[in-house]
Amino acid sequence: MKTIEWKDGKVFLIDQRKLPLKYEIINCSTYQAVAEAIKKMKIRGAPAIGVAAAFGIALAAYSSKADTNKEFSLDMEKAKNCLALTRPTAVNLFWALGRIMNLINIKKDVDLFELKDIILQEAKNIAREDIEINKAMGRYGASLIKNGDSILTHCNAGALATVDHGTALGVIRTAFKDGKKIHIYVDETRPALQGARLTAWELMQEKIPFTLIADNMAGFLMSQKRVNLIIVGADRIARNGDVVNKIGTYSLSVLARENKVPFYVAAPISTIDVSLKSGGEIPIEEREAKEVTHIFGKQIAPTGVKVFNPVFDLTPHGYVEAIITEKGIIKKPFEENIKLVC
Repeated sequence: MKTIEWKDGKVFLIDQRKLPLKYEIINCSTYQAVAEAIKKMKIRGAPAIGVAAAFGIALAAYSSKADTNKEFSLDMEKAKNCLALTRPTAVNLFWALGRIMNLINIKKDVDLFELKDIILQEAKNIAREDIEINKAMGRYGASLIKNGDSILTHCNAGALATVDHGTALGVIRTAFKDGKKIHIYVDETRPALQGARLTAWELMQEKIPFTLIADNMAGFLMSQKRVNLIIVGADRIARNGDVVNKIGTYSLSVLARENKVPFYVAAPISTIDVSLKSGGEIPIEEREAKEVTHIFGKQIAPTGVKVFNPVFDLTPHGYVEAIITEKGIIKKPFEENIKLVC
């Protein structure tokens, strides 16, 4: 199935915490359950979180007991606020919520039964568009990959981070389907191991050749001229081209510059937050210490150790070669060229 789907009045999604050891589908029948799934990373990846939030509002709509449009709007606002509090960094969450809430405001005088169906249809539109966007992004990005290239990717920006196909991994998938002989280096991506658990799992499903490495091996690989380019995803991009993505992305960008390896970012236009002048304005989520001190529930660090666990870091736009989007490849100067597509 797709990463997330609406079926029979419920939201079904792959529980990504269990992969690759167990493939489990869970379902959410309330917006509160969707919010919990996002917060606990049962579903993750900026585009997928946005779709989940849209479906969450649809669940809230159908469960609302409001008799008037005013009461219904209050219920939707409550659901929106709950979903918005789940994760602060990925802008797709707020983009999707804003799109649904704007529609509710435009259709505020429509019969409530009809309005609920309109909300669900818009959420389904967001999910459908996500796949189309990823495939368009893949076609543009694949042009940057040459036959025989070795590509390093970070975290998971594949089908599991979206509804289907993926962003950075979608570019790789497209190049592979085009017949290009490529090899992927997948870094493990501590502390949640999205590379080792999720990207490796996806590449195995697609039979795309890859090698798993520990995070601290990337620099050595580049120094040995074994990496031709790096492609990563993004959780939010400021209008100047600064990129916030999974922790460790900044380190890779610095290593890439030192070793003259092109560093590309693949993300939909909805990930670009033109309201922010620079990446320094993007909130960086921090998560619980247990993600660092434990792996699959097994403690690996001394009890009581102090932990710093930011989930994302900021890569300055100067370290980015280009941004791959569904509207084309955005090159420098980013601020000027981002204006042309956003």
